[in-house]
Amino acid sequence: MSGPSGPSGETTAPEAVTILGATGSIGRQTLDVLARHPQRYRVVGLTAGHRWRELAEHCLHWRPRYAALADEAGAELLRNHLREAGSDTEVLGGHQGVAQVAALDEADTVVAAIVGAAGVRPTLAAVEAGKKILLANKETLVVTGALFMDAVRRHGATLLPVDSEHNAIFQCLPREGVGPGVRRLLLTASGGPFLGWDRARLETVTPEQAVRHPNWDMGPKISVDSATLMNKGLEFIEACWLFDVPPARIDVVIHPQSVVHSMVEYLDGSVLAQMGTPDMRTPIACALSWPERIDSGAETLDFRTLAGLDFRAPDDAAFPCLGLARQAMETGGAATAVLNAANEEAVAAFLDRRLGFNGIAAVVQDTLAGLPAPDCADVDAVMNVDSEARVLARRLIKEWAC
Repeated sequence: MSGPSGPSGETTAPEAVTILGATGSIGRQTLDVLARHPQRYRVVGLTAGHRWRELAEHCLHWRPRYAALADEAGAELLRNHLREAGSDTEVLGGHQGVAQVAALDEADTVVAAIVGAAGVRPTLAAVEAGKKILLANKETLVVTGALFMDAVRRHGATLLPVDSEHNAIFQCLPREGVGPGVRRLLLTASGGPFLGWDRARLETVTPEQAVRHPNWDMGPKISVDSATLMNKGLEFIEACWLFDVPPARIDVVIHPQSVVHSMVEYLDGSVLAQMGTPDMRTPIACALSWPERIDSGAETLDFRTLAGLDFRAPDDAAFPCLGLARQAMETGGAATAVLNAANEEAVAAFLDRRLGFNGIAAVVQDTLAGLPAPDCADVDAVMNVDSEARVLARRLIKEWAC
């Protein structure tokens, strides 16, 4: 297979890509973008958590050199299935196997799309290998913060944001990043499926309602986070670290149409906005090809059909998770790791019908209040705090369910 042409017309080798979380929403949409550019990219590694049948389909189609499944039993099933199908993909198992695939020597780019704190160690493995990281796993920065950004600098890794809001800000900033001419960053939020609901009405929300996002195609966990506005809270924290700005210089505005993905306000009063249809393939394609541009498959934004663009302030009383995230970032230390761990446990309980919708924020708030937030010297210390927060959150979930 011939690669794309370089500046002087010579043929270059296709860029080697590994996808962490290949069976999730971002992973599948990344593969869709890659399929549109077969001469430009090749897949060398794929990982997943436990969905071995879906990963098997990807392996048979893309023929990566390596695949890994965090679930050991599933990895064995995947290994046997691929062997019987005549595939030469080498299958690794367990969390260590996922980390090994994240750090493959032959990979140029690693798409970090594992949902939740499970993505922390594999993403760090890719950073320590000096890869170009396309970061879709916001929890990595939420949990490890300064430790992660320090690792990026020490190992010479390249970090490009895939979350639509952070990718939008990245596109609106000058090449040198946030300089003295920038007044603030403006993150937009759709408001989720319950925009305009009050706290009393939210008591009746079901998992089926919460996962039906009005604009975006996302997995169940992120969809619930969007419904509680915790997703925007996690993105708020991520933005602080990505762009090296204090919480006071980031604001969140509700924008139901999801056309303006985020904005940068400059000191002279100018506001630059990145706009487009609500399709994650756009920021994926942007990060994959930066500083060039490639087709993503997303529909073109038709300004003639836009009825209007609305903006409003978040309702902190009905959706307290955003305020809790800001509070955790301002507290510092491991508070954001506590926040994330409690939220992951609470959302899982909600999806399992063990906790009501309003109970998610309550569990997060009580977990933050019940645990100290020490400064952590390394990732192991952070993950210990994560474990402690999960133990407390599970106990609180049982109390709220009574």
